[in-house]
Amino acid sequence: MRILITGATGLVGSEIVRLCHEQNIDVNYLTTSKNKIVSKTNYQGYYWNPDTGEIDQNSFKGVSAIINLAGASISKRWTTSYKKIVLSSRINALRTLKNALEQIDTSGIRSFISASAIGIYPNSLATFYTEDEKNVDDSFLGEVVAIWEKEADVFEKFDFAVAKIRIGLVISAAGGALPEMAKPIKYYAGAAFGNGMHWQSWIHISDLARQFLYLIEHRLEGTYNGVGPNPVNNAKLVKEIAKVIDRPLFLPNIPRFVMKAILGEMSYLLFASQRVSSKKIEEEGFVFHYPNICRALENIYSKETTKSKFNSVAKKEYI
Repeated sequence: MRILITGATGLVGSEIVRLCHEQNIDVNYLTTSKNKIVSKTNYQGYYWNPDTGEIDQNSFKGVSAIINLAGASISKRWTTSYKKIVLSSRINALRTLKNALEQIDTSGIRSFISASAIGIYPNSLATFYTEDEKNVDDSFLGEVVAIWEKEADVFEKFDFAVAKIRIGLVISAAGGALPEMAKPIKYYAGAAFGNGMHWQSWIHISDLARQFLYLIEHRLEGTYNGVGPNPVNNAKLVKEIAKVIDRPLFLPNIPRFVMKAILGEMSYLLFASQRVSSKKIEEEGFVFHYPNICRALENIYSKETTKSKFNSVAKKEYI
């Protein structure tokens, strides 16, 4: 089996690639940097430029599934110019893939899965969101995700299963939000945001990668939430991070106006509340390895401790 992945070198993409190789699944990947093209039997890179619509059609050879993760990070200041990049990077990636697929024989392709985000759900402390929710958050992120998903829906014209995964807060030590949240806690400056009651729907990166491959394996279609079964509020999340890295929390909560002064409009990400259900994918038979935040964090940081000890020993051996 061979899967084509866009965004394969990013946080989520790297974990999917690792899992693919663990399961003897070969990977083709698309990159905008010719310097990142690697040629191996199980890991072959190809050049593309979504901004101009350029793509190497050899990237589709032998491919039975496609995973689209392409899109500029939302974790940068939302200036007017960067907002355009966030949106265009997602739209152009999907349109480039679609145009390429229209020119080749797609009979060997069984599944197409595009990343999305739970940011599409309206900010709410009370609502428990399922994939059937029709309302869209009135923020910039809500607007982006709605347009992103509409572009992904165009792929339903092809004769293969099309699915979207609305990704929540990814729990990983390799990148994303967790290291940034843990950093001030590590240096005794951690605190919850606002009143700390806003919901954060999270997922361990391993479970998220497994979910992508599960949808491919079972040719599932439609929209699925990429979140774990047990969302927590911000205060609980900060408390659990402090507990697992053995640091006290004694500072008052951080007011919204402070973060807005520092981050601008992007500070919305720190205070938005989306309590999101994982029931749909569970009903399809998917089993989470990390259903609880404490277990997920313990796994992440136990790996980090082991890695740190290994690096320390290796360093001594070479001194």
